[in-house]
Amino acid sequence: MHPLHSHRVLAEKIHEFWVEAPLVARKYRAGQFVIVRTHDRGERIPLTVVQADAANGRIRLIVQEAGKATALMAKFGPGDSFLDVVGPLGKPTHIENWGNLIAVCGGVGAAPLLPIVKAAAEAGNNVFAVIGARSKDLMILEDEFRAACKDVRISTDDGTYGMKGFVTDVLRKWVEEGQKFHEAIIVGPVVMMKVAAALTKDLGIPSLASLNPIMVDGTGMCGGCRVTVHGKTFFACVDGPEFDAHGVDFQELILRNQAYRDQEMRQLEHMADDECKLEAQLHGEKSHV
Repeated sequence: MHPLHSHRVLAEKIHEFWVEAPLVARKYRAGQFVIVRTHDRGERIPLTVVQADAANGRIRLIVQEAGKATALMAKFGPGDSFLDVVGPLGKPTHIENWGNLIAVCGGVGAAPLLPIVKAAAEAGNNVFAVIGARSKDLMILEDEFRAACKDVRISTDDGTYGMKGFVTDVLRKWVEEGQKFHEAIIVGPVVMMKVAAALTKDLGIPSLASLNPIMVDGTGMCGGCRVTVHGKTFFACVDGPEFDAHGVDFQELILRNQAYRDQEMRQLEHMADDECKLEAQLHGEKSHV
């Protein structure tokens, strides 16, 4: 069991947990992830470790409610425990002194990108970042990015904060102003990564993308996280999660990630029904008191 020490809501449906996991905290390096189960019949959820506190044996996880399992996780608080926290899994991010690194993220992609940005800055890189979100209310971790980066620019889809538009609009404008970038790393929704990778390819910037396929065991045995890069098959859990962004078959990844969407929606509907029944039962019991 892995007790939760804190739970904070960062934005709508985005939650931060500090969880006791001393072995992970001691071994973790930037770019690695864990697989979490909340209970013995729970779904296995891959989550990037955002920060590790080895001295206290804790790791920081940021979770976006996207299905039944993460919706259940969002109800956990201090005093509750996750059943399993397996890791650290995946390859650590390859960090070197590239010079000027541009880090591009959208939505909750800011969470897995943050530790990579910090590690790149510690390696001597000048780190620039573009953070995108649908609106200002959904922007997370901006202050921590500003503390680690040489410069940070913001975009929102609705224009409520920063430049109205997409992260690619900001990146293109930055380059047009004369800023040179020697390496890029891209994290976020698959469609965003697909568009951003096409842009950095046009701009001649070598790029990594941190992929987020459906994953089950995290050891390369199940094949669920299969991705195609430069025409070859890889498993994101053991070969990644980062790959050459200019070689990823993003369209295949989009289709594979949609494979269980209908089942997930039905699970969420059943979860809502269960909660309604429980609430009705509770109210009914109270009415007889």
